[in-house]
Amino acid sequence: MGDRAAVLLLAHGTPDTLDEIPQYLSNVTGGRPMPESVIEEIRHRYSLIGSSPLTRLTQEQGRLLGNELDVPVYVGMRNWKPYIKDTVHLMVEDGITSAVVICLAPQNSRTSVGLYKRAVEAAAGDRLRIDFVEGWADDLLLAEAFAERLRPLWHALSREIGDPAPVLFTAHSVPQRTVEPGPDQPADPYADQARLTAENVADCVPTLREWSFAFQSQGMSGGPWLGPTVEDTLTAMREAGHTTVIIHPIGFLCDHVEILYDIDIAFRDFGKNLGMRVERPRSLNSSPLLTAALRGLAKNGLWRLAQA
Repeated sequence: MGDRAAVLLLAHGTPDTLDEIPQYLSNVTGGRPMPESVIEEIRHRYSLIGSSPLTRLTQEQGRLLGNELDVPVYVGMRNWKPYIKDTVHLMVEDGITSAVVICLAPQNSRTSVGLYKRAVEAAAGDRLRIDFVEGWADDLLLAEAFAERLRPLWHALSREIGDPAPVLFTAHSVPQRTVEPGPDQPADPYADQARLTAENVADCVPTLREWSFAFQSQGMSGGPWLGPTVEDTLTAMREAGHTTVIIHPIGFLCDHVEILYDIDIAFRDFGKNLGMRVERPRSLNSSPLLTAALRGLAKNGLWRLAQA
């Protein structure tokens, strides 16, 4: 029997109900206990947005990609169902022998992409040949997809306020200790890659002159997290005289709690208290340009598998 290839998309995962949040958080922390106050805060945030659509939207992204390819596309989640190990088992049952694996977190980090890669390799063992896409922060179709969402809002707000609207690009923060170089590891590329994506998006909007970058959604665990924070950056922008800002998260490919709560509720409220209006472009979700970017990554990976 010849090689049967597929594509596997990976995402973080999200609980389906409020009652599942404690188990979900336990998965996120690798079983380390979290204070009850933190669990209740996360439960509160999910309750305010109703539910996170991350799993549904990721599966839709997989369906759209599958329509563009001659191989099947699977979806696996690191911290919730469908778990990566279960999806890999299904792929083997389906007769898949090799897979291009794309993490739907374009910027490579040991605390995100590195964990996804280890989970896939542990589940696959010697049953699947894997071509793992380590990072695609520099993908120009990805930048154009984000720019396509940004342009209409930016032009409309700029006309409304009579000046070019400032843009604050964001990506998810990670613990500072996880990106610092150590005796046995180089510095993590995540921060540089996140800023590179922001630069590429800004370049796709030639008339955009004033933009900043910050890390959002710092965790509640101890120790410093990567900054600058959105809160500090918004405060500085307000002190510089800005009363309107667009927050454009370029580290997330679909709506979920870090967008629907952190930006649409928490940062909007924070900005309002500063006397600032905070707006956000639509998330990529089912963007055809995102599908095109994923198609390019998948095609390149399938070619590499065929040559191996």
